[in-house]
Amino acid sequence: MHVVPGLKVLYFGTPVVLVSTLNEDGTPNLAPISSAWWLGQHCMIGLGNNAQTTANLLREGECVLNLPSSAMVDAVDRIALTTGKRTLVDYKVEQGYRHEPDKFGAARLTEQASELVKPPRVAECPVQLECRLVTVNPFGGPERHATAFEVEVLRAHVEEELVIPGTHHVDPIGWDPLIMKFCEFFGGGRNVHPSRLAEGWKMPHRVAAV
Repeated sequence: MHVVPGLKVLYFGTPVVLVSTLNEDGTPNLAPISSAWWLGQHCMIGLGNNAQTTANLLREGECVLNLPSSAMVDAVDRIALTTGKRTLVDYKVEQGYRHEPDKFGAARLTEQASELVKPPRVAECPVQLECRLVTVNPFGGPERHATAFEVEVLRAHVEEELVIPGTHHVDPIGWDPLIMKFCEFFGGGRNVHPSRLAEGWKMPHRVAAV
């Protein structure tokens, strides 16, 4: 039997992406998101309008989409409730966000120079996609509180062990992406780590302790 609960959140399961951009002063920003999908060599990502990443992408027109494996969940969770914005809006303060100017340091991740864009890659991520901005679309209603960005993938970097020998394809068995489902972290079909984001959003979850 189906019920009609009026769902508040529609995060049925999407890959976590660490988006690296450049701040106005040239320092790198790193933000975990989970609103992304790909078609061909293009990707759509969704970001809140109050995010530092949104401001950076609109200004600079470049980013790197770094895809962490499920084994990197600790690093992602460490920056889940951080923002590059110096001034926080009220709802982020209530959710427990804090300003963090050094996202790479806070996550304990390593900057790696990109080849075609200015923002750095995340060295530890098995998949790194250098991208340029193509189109910008207001999103979310009735008030437009978010932005959907279409980016073109200029260059894809993939750990050699994940590439099927003799092909240009990723091994779907070897690749275990970190997935976010309803603000909780999953990998290999199981909950892999408690989520600060779920706590901040006060999600009424029933997941087993990790």
